[in-house]
Amino acid sequence: QVQLVESGGGLVQAGGSLRLSCEASGRTFRTYSMGWFRQAPGKEREFVAGITWGGNSMYYADSVKGRFTINRDSDQKRVDLEMNSLKPDDTAIYYCVLSQSPIIASSRSPIDYWGQGTQVTVSS
Repeated sequence: QVQLVESGGGLVQAGGSLRLSCEASGRTFRTYSMGWFRQAPGKEREFVAGITWGGNSMYYADSVKGRFTINRDSDQKRVDLEMNSLKPDDTAIYYCVLSQSPIIASSRSPIDYWGQGTQVTVSS
């Protein structure tokens, strides 16, 4: 079993920045991609960003391109999401995800494990 623990959510004003972190532990796959989804009130859960094993390729939702950056540490178990120029529309619960698939690039990507979620609130 794999555990994903997120940290770094909170309240920020529009235009501000936050960094989310996620640490994977337990019996992970030999290689795996990691990423972030989010769910706003009354909306479906949606893909935000994904990064491959080794951190060579990153994928972003159009709504966050140029504002969010995903990166992964050298032991491959931690993934961060740097969020800049935040907007009220970014308000959501953000979930760290892990997949045995090599790529997480859309809301249809198969996900094997989900974190418990961390709240991000952007005030106008």
